[in-house]
Amino acid sequence: MSVFDVPRTLVSKWLLRVTAHPRWWLIKDRSLQYARLMRLDKPIGILLLLWPTLWALWIAGHARPDPGVLVVFVLGVILMRSAGCVINDYADRGFDARVERTRNRPLVTGAVSPREAIALFFGLLLMAFLLVMLMNTLTVIMAFAGALLAVTYPITKRYTYLPQVHLGLAFGWAVPMAFAAQTGSVPKVGWLLLIANLLWSVAYDTMYAMVDREDDLRIGVKSTAILFAEADRLITGMIQGLMLITLLVVGKEAGLGWVYHVGLAVAGGLAVYQQYLIRNRDRSGCFKAFINNGWYGGVIFLGIAGDYWVR
Repeated sequence: MSVFDVPRTLVSKWLLRVTAHPRWWLIKDRSLQYARLMRLDKPIGILLLLWPTLWALWIAGHARPDPGVLVVFVLGVILMRSAGCVINDYADRGFDARVERTRNRPLVTGAVSPREAIALFFGLLLMAFLLVMLMNTLTVIMAFAGALLAVTYPITKRYTYLPQVHLGLAFGWAVPMAFAAQTGSVPKVGWLLLIANLLWSVAYDTMYAMVDREDDLRIGVKSTAILFAEADRLITGMIQGLMLITLLVVGKEAGLGWVYHVGLAVAGGLAVYQQYLIRNRDRSGCFKAFINNGWYGGVIFLGIAGDYWVR
């Protein structure tokens, strides 16, 4: 037996003992239900939060972000998105049972209790807080504002038709935080990136809200999809155009060149494709358009990273 076989053997024996425990299946089931509550089985939300964070880190660090900052922010994205999903489902558990897309969520079916959800939420927040404590003072201060945005988001859909704007701020707040962590300040380009992400979030989350529009009208939940009504496709298209214009200004401010602009051109093509998908306003098409934004954000990141690489 080689020296490398010893730890492997020990781990195998430990796994056998754990899986042989009479409560193993109960533990496994709880873990799976918690993962579902955190939407770890649906990574699109992580991507929509991660891409703008990477845009910011690559520009702030000139394609060489501090490795420690990069790790903290990637883990922070996963934790905060998970926490946001948990608190959103906790707040919406009374509504979700009446919406076709959400009626099988763990809190609705009883697979996870409200008490468990709250405990999980605060556990995720604690882990995210411990991570951000590794950053500088400005980043830590900004993290409290980010946490407040995340916690208050579920309330907005009850009192305003603009919860997508609030979501955009919550998702985009990682952008100025990334600049603060990497450079110790938030320059003009950081705030421009926040505006671009806000516009993007309103566009893709309106498409997402179009999936549930009929259910939301019936139960009294508000959204930009309801506010925009028959002008939804026109307004989302205009917002996508404004986002691309803002990103052009970002490119000028950051000194980005032709590769970045090629990335924006491809993103513009994807925006046109998304408009095609929502042309009939059917649930399937609107959801596909929403999911396509995972590629949209990735293309923009490749444009940023590629532009620095060819220099």
